[in-house]
Amino acid sequence: MDVRYFATFRELTGEKDRRIDDAPPTVGQLMQQLAARYGAPFQRAVFNGDQLSPIVIILVNGRNVRFTGLLDTPLQSDDEVSVFPMVAGG
Repeated sequence: MDVRYFATFRELTGEKDRRIDDAPPTVGQLMQQLAARYGAPFQRAVFNGDQLSPIVIILVNGRNVRFTGLLDTPLQSDDEVSVFPMVAGG
């Protein structure tokens, strides 16, 4: 599984992407695994309590997890996961 980080998530992780060889079964478990690696700032950006934070966009193979099961979205070993901050513009 490939995880790609964008904008402020690159700053939080210090990486553009990361290869995960043992893919966890859900997005929530992946985010917990990544939060353990990257620390509290990453965790605060991704989670709001035990729910997905409203300030993050997570795509699995280009599909927003808000429409595929949120943190319960299933993962496969060949998936591409993209993590973006919510952006606003005018």
